[in-house]
Amino acid sequence: MKKRYLLGLSLMLILGGQVQAQDEIIEKIIKEETENSQLKEIAHELMDGIGPRLVGTPNMQKAHDWAVAKYEGWGIEARNEQWGEWKGWERGITHIDMVAPWTKSLAGQQLAWSPASPKGGAEGEVVVIPDVADEAAFQAWLPSVKGKYVMISAPQITGRPDYNWEEFATEESFEKMKEERTESNRAWNERLQKTGKGRRELPTALEDAGALGIITSYWSQGFGANKIFSAYTKKVPTIDLSLEDYGLLFRLAEGGEKPMIHLNAQSKDLGVVPTFNTIAEIKGTEKPDEYVMLSAHFDSWDGGTGATDNGTGTIMMMEVMRVLKKIYPNPKRTILVGHWGSEEQGLNGSRAFVEDHPEMMDKIQALFNQDNGTGRVANVSGQGFVDSYEYLGRWMSKVPRDITRDINTNFPGNPGGGGSDYASFVAAGVPAFSLSSLNWSYFNYTWHTNLDTYDKIVFDDVQSNVIMAAIMVYMASEEENMVSREMRVPIGRNGEPTEWPAQRSPTRRGGLDN
Repeated sequence: MKKRYLLGLSLMLILGGQVQAQDEIIEKIIKEETENSQLKEIAHELMDGIGPRLVGTPNMQKAHDWAVAKYEGWGIEARNEQWGEWKGWERGITHIDMVAPWTKSLAGQQLAWSPASPKGGAEGEVVVIPDVADEAAFQAWLPSVKGKYVMISAPQITGRPDYNWEEFATEESFEKMKEERTESNRAWNERLQKTGKGRRELPTALEDAGALGIITSYWSQGFGANKIFSAYTKKVPTIDLSLEDYGLLFRLAEGGEKPMIHLNAQSKDLGVVPTFNTIAEIKGTEKPDEYVMLSAHFDSWDGGTGATDNGTGTIMMMEVMRVLKKIYPNPKRTILVGHWGSEEQGLNGSRAFVEDHPEMMDKIQALFNQDNGTGRVANVSGQGFVDSYEYLGRWMSKVPRDITRDINTNFPGNPGGGGSDYASFVAAGVPAFSLSSLNWSYFNYTWHTNLDTYDKIVFDDVQSNVIMAAIMVYMASEEENMVSREMRVPIGRNGEPTEWPAQRSPTRRGGLDN
């Protein structure tokens, strides 16, 4: 009896010591991030110092090289892994001035991968796609665009977001505006359909007919916010104008006042360039061939500086690695971080990593991905892994309650088939989880817009995310055994059973048809 009591007491002391040691590590993680956060420094260097990170651009390569150097400065091994090739392009200046019927500098920029203006720019009249009877009438009109700039986007009925109308307008006025907007969009879409050209083909037809350039405007339903994507022209520039300036030119052109602009949009075609992922690691001591992964895409669209998509995910994961290297330098399992290239064109970097490292997939304990904006983590799904509630619940229980108290969980959930890089790993059977964040008007104001800049980062929220992710990575690393990978049968939107998402290959050579 005495022997059994002493054995029990010894076990309690050992377990107690392990819990105390674990708590000390967690306390040190919280203390380090609370008192010595480097988030603002990292964000400034990345967003302000390097800028946007469009795949195939020199800025993207600068970012990869900077990240490797940053990690090495923290004593963390890092490397750039090539996974493919992309159209190389470098953004230059965009200067847009209306010179008639009066003078005004216009707010706008060329779209990604846009061809350049002639050296010094070019001046020309602005015209609008006409409301023709049919495709034959459009073909007859087409030669008239030679030497002119052509507007191809729908005009906006209002430059005020709906929430602004809801706050100030009468109910009748708001409803009237929405009806007019619906009719205006219907009429514009019908006008475009009668040209016989699709969204990609229309700009090409216009440039082939001698147009000086294409003018678009993709309003993001927020004050001052436009989405900036890619050009479809191959010879002449395509620009996006602010809602306000696009509307001005459109009304003048439709009114027969023949507005004139001078456009100087410069860029460089750099041919075909290599594309990379940046990988950093803290080597495990007991189980170095098992992994806990951090994940965030490194690339961005380049209307702004990619601050919340996905600068915040990037700086979060870099800061987690810095904190863990300082506080937990000898993890049980290897801690990896992947900064993926070309997520915006189809999860290409992460899909390539999964495809190129099949031997690793069964050895990844868990992966944590962050992408959608600057807010604190608000939603965690089990991604269809049957027992995810058990281990994620245990790990999250170690995170301070003031960080986790408002997080919505969904267990076991359904596997994500896309949306961000965790889905590349889920398709390979890896327990990969999205740390989905609060909205902070993400889709209107920063997602792929000209306003996605440093000043939109909410550092208090990102700091909370760092603490949460660092603790969960630590807990996952210390877990005695590999967690369960049992997968549920996914349920489709119609409530019927469906298939687990299939692993997909990346586009290894892209952008060359732009």
